[in-house]
Order: sequence, then structure tokens, then C-alpha cells
Amino acid sequence: MDCAPVLLRLGAALLMACGAAAGAQPVAPQAAPAVLSEPALQSPKALGAATLAVTRAGRRLVAVGERGTVLLSDDAGARWRQAKVPVQTTLTSVRFVNERTGWAAGHLGVILKSDDGGESWRKQLDGVQAAALIAGAARASGDERAQRDAKRFVEEGPDKPFFDIDFVDAQRGLAVGAYNLAFTTADGGAHWTPLALPNPKSLHLYGVRFSGSSAYVVGEQGLLLKSADGAASFAALASPYKGSFFGLLAARSGTLIAYGLRGNAFRSADQGASWEKLDTNVPVSISAALEFDDHALALLSQTGDLLLSRDDGRSFTKAAPAAGPVPATGLAATDAGQVVLASLRGMRRQPAP
Repeated sequence: MDCAPVLLRLGAALLMACGAAAGAQPVAPQAAPAVLSEPALQSPKALGAATLAVTRAGRRLVAVGERGTVLLSDDAGARWRQAKVPVQTTLTSVRFVNERTGWAAGHLGVILKSDDGGESWRKQLDGVQAAALIAGAARASGDERAQRDAKRFVEEGPDKPFFDIDFVDAQRGLAVGAYNLAFTTADGGAHWTPLALPNPKSLHLYGVRFSGSSAYVVGEQGLLLKSADGAASFAALASPYKGSFFGLLAARSGTLIAYGLRGNAFRSADQGASWEKLDTNVPVSISAALEFDDHALALLSQTGDLLLSRDDGRSFTKAAPAAGPVPATGLAATDAGQVVLASLRGMRRQPAP
């Protein structure tokens, strides 16, 4: 297993030891760490904290990062302020389905929801609860291997992070993470259900996107999974690459672009049935992607290079950087003709190319 990928958007706390415990008897879940119940500290230093993802909530920008930091901007990224968050765990991903309703996910199995545009958040799931749900599902299935894996999840405690989350609407969503961690909801997160994906090596799952009636998951060692039934079940796709995919761009045209290690990116125009390698001309990993309102596509390298496509992802060209290199982790477009980069050095705004 590729246990230490170069994935800046997940932050320094990503790296975890690879290991497994055997046995089939259920065990009591561990107590929840204090950071799962203590609110994120309100501090001016949060404005310069490492941020790992950013998205739009209507006209507002919402960024998430280390120690439960959530930042909000209502002026296209010129100024930021800190939101109220009930946990101090690092948040790795954020998605909004409209200007008010959104979710964030991250370390220690945390999933948060906001119904007020990111001003405040409430916890819907954590790693202790996730392990208990996985154990219950394993016992109900009668599968001995699933029971052994579930026992390990419970014994190891809530150390498994979610790496990405996506919602097709205000009800249906999917969160994925380390060691094949996957949970789905059909009621806006009121209930989360563990999902067994076809991933026998328990590879890390780094990205998830809905596209039409389908859902796609990408991960370690070229892992590509597809669901044609709204994330109820998944099947493996033939992969064109053996390195890690860190994310997936699902364009409104139906085009898919899977991106990852060492500048590798692949395009599919047939719902993942076949893939073609793209020439990105960057030697470093790609950490984020974006579709602009005018259908232009962008890839963001972990050094802050912005790659643009105006032919539905068939080709990309490097845009002239507005400043020096930055350890970039996330990308969003403003409604004022700019782009905003999340980075390990805080937020950065620059003109859209």
C-alpha cells in the first residue's frame, strides 16, 4: 500500500502507520478524543492557518483547514473571518449544494453540516460513531473478514480521516477516506451508513464526485470506482495509471478528469469506460481542480501552477502565475473575476486568467 503519498491538501497530519489487527469478536469503542467535542479556537492566527480546501456557497467563499478552522469571505476573498466550529480536528474537504447548506469532512472521521452558509456547524459523525456503525454492519452481514476489519477499526480508535465529500443534492451524499472508509447518506446526513466498496487491499480513497446519475471514487494505486445507481453500489473501472489519484473533476459536459501524483492527469469522455493521458507539463502533483462558469476547466498543482483548458479538458496550458510558488491545496472561483487558492500558508487571491 502507498502509505505516504505527497498530498499537501491533506496537511501534515495525513501520514498514518500501516497495520492491522486480527480477530472477530466485537469490542467496545474507544472514548472520543477531546478535540471531537471542543470548539475550534477563535484566534486572529486562524487567518494565516493552513487551509486545505475552499468552495463557493452562493457568493460566499468557505475555506477549511487545520484544527477545525473554517474561514468565510463575503467580498471575493479580500477579507476573511472565522466561523464557529464544534471540533478542533483538521478539515480536509468542503461542499455546498446551495448558498446555505453544506458539509465539511476531515480527520478523526468527522463530518460537519452547516445550514447558514458556513456561519455555524454541527457534528453529524465522528470516528467513534463511524467505527460502531461499521461494526454493526459487519455483524449483520455475517462476513467474517468484514467482522475482523470492523474489530480493527474499533480497536484502533477514531484515527481514520475522511479525505473528500460530495453531495448530488441536499439529501444524497458520499464521504470517503483512509483504508476504504466510505459512508453514504440519503437524508442530508441525519443518518450515515457505511458502504463496502470493491477495494480488497483497503487502499486509501482520496476523491469522490457525482456526475449525473453516477458517482466516482478515486484513490491509491490508480484505484477507480464507479456507481451507476447513485452510490448504492460500486464496481471497479480499468485504470490507466498505477500511481495515486488525488481527485476527480466532473465537468458539466460529462467529461471526467482524474488527477494525481507527479502531474499525471487522465481524461474520460465516456463515463470512465476509457481514459486518455493528458500532457500537463508539470512535474509535481495536482491537488485540486475547478470548472468556471464559462465551462473553462482548471487544474491546480501543489506549487500553485494553474493549468487551463478551453476545449473540455482535451488540452491544458499553464497560466502565468500572479506571484511566486505557494503550497496550494484548493481552488475556487469568485464572482468578481478572480480565483482563490487555499494553501498551507493561508488564503491567496489572484486575477482569473
